[in-house]
Amino acid sequence: MSPAEHWKITVLAGLANYIDGGSIVAGSAALALWVSAFHLSPSFIGLIGAFSANAISAGIGALIGGWLCDRLGRKKIYQYDMLFYAFGMLWLIFAIRPWMIVVGFILVGLAVGADIPASWSLIAEMAPQRERGKHSGVAQVLWYLGPVVVLLLSLALAPLGVFGARIVFAQLAMVAVVLTLLRRRMRESALWERVAHEATAADASMDRKEPLWSRAQLRQLFTGRALKSMLFLISMYGLWNLWAGTNGFFFPYILRTVGAQTQAGSVALQAAGYTVAMLSIGFVFMRFSDKVNQRVMMAVAGLLQVAGMILIAVLPLTTAVALAYGILLQFGGGFGQQSFFQLWSAELFPTAVRGTAQGVMFAVVRITLGLWSFFVPILTATGFTTLAWILTGFVALSSLIGIFGAPRNEGKSLQEIEATERNLSIGKAWK
Repeated sequence: MSPAEHWKITVLAGLANYIDGGSIVAGSAALALWVSAFHLSPSFIGLIGAFSANAISAGIGALIGGWLCDRLGRKKIYQYDMLFYAFGMLWLIFAIRPWMIVVGFILVGLAVGADIPASWSLIAEMAPQRERGKHSGVAQVLWYLGPVVVLLLSLALAPLGVFGARIVFAQLAMVAVVLTLLRRRMRESALWERVAHEATAADASMDRKEPLWSRAQLRQLFTGRALKSMLFLISMYGLWNLWAGTNGFFFPYILRTVGAQTQAGSVALQAAGYTVAMLSIGFVFMRFSDKVNQRVMMAVAGLLQVAGMILIAVLPLTTAVALAYGILLQFGGGFGQQSFFQLWSAELFPTAVRGTAQGVMFAVVRITLGLWSFFVPILTATGFTTLAWILTGFVALSSLIGIFGAPRNEGKSLQEIEATERNLSIGKAWK
C-alpha cells in the first residue's frame, strides 16, 4: 500500500476513538443539564456514569467484539457496529425520561466497546513497519478531537440548554452513519487473513471442523506470558482509567458544583485540556515512541500527571488551578498510559488472540470504572479533597507500574515481536 492508503486506513479505523471520546464527553457536558431538567439524585447520576459509554456497557461490548473480530475478522465488526451506535444515540437525542438516558448509554457503550478492539488491532496490523507508534498516535489524537468538537459545540449551544445537548448527540450519530459508509471499502487485515488461512489449512489437513477461534486460543491467552501481559496492562491502564473516566465524565459537573464555574466556563476549561493532549501526542508520542526508550517517556508523563493532581488536591479549585491541572495532566497523559496501552496491547499478543485480549482487558478496565462511578458523586458531595487524593494515588501507582513493566519493542515490527516470543516459548519447552 502507498503511504496515503496506510493513513486512510488508520484514520477510518481510528475514528472509533473519536466516537468513543465524543460520547463520553457529550454525556459529561449534558450531565449538569439533565440534573436540572429531570431533578436527578446523586445515586441516579452514579447509575448514568456506571453504564455510560466509558464504563460497564463499553466493557461488555469490547469483550464480545474482541472475540468476534478474532473469529470473524476485523472488517466484520467495524463495518456494522456504528449503525448500532447511531441507534443508541437516538435514545439520547429524544430522551424525555431519565430511564431513556440509561438505555441510550448502554446501547452506545456496547457499540463503542465492540469497535475498539477491531480498530486498534487493524491499525497496528496495517501500519508500516517501525511506524506503529506513529499510527497508533493518530487514533489517540482522534480520541481527544472528539471531545474538543463536542465541548466546543456544547459551549456554543449552551444557551439552548437540554436542546443544545440533543444537537451535540445528533452530530455524533451523523458521524457514525457517514463512517459506516466510508468503511465499506476498507480491506481486511493481511496479518489476520494469513492466520485465518493457516488455521483453516491445518484444520483441513487434520480433518477437524474447529473454527479459527477455539479452546486452543483460550488456553494460549490465559497462560504464560500472555496472562502476565494482560495483568500488567490491566493494572497500568485500569488505575489510570479510574482517573481518566472520572475526569472525562464528571469534571464539568465537579467544576460547576465544587469550583462554582458556569456551564460555559467548565466546558471551555476541559476543551483547552484536550487540545493540549492532542499537541502532546502529535509532538511527543508520534515523534518518539517508535525510536526512544518508552520507559523514560512513561516516567516523564507520570511526573507531570502527579504534579497536576497534587495542585487540585491542596489548592482551592479556582479557574487558574483548574487550568494548570488540565495542562499538566493532559500534556503528560498525551504520551502516557492510554497511548501506550493501545500500542502495547497490540504488541504483546499474537494475531490470533489480539482482539480477544484487548476486549478482555478493556472489559475489566471499563467495568471497574463503572463500579467506581457509582461512588464519585457521593465522594464529591462529602468533600472534593478526599476524591482528589484518591485520584492522585491512582495516577502515581499506574505510572510506576508502566515504568517498571514497559516492554522494549520500539522499532520492531509485529512479525519480529511475535517471532521472538515464539522462539522464547520453544526455548523454554526444550529446557
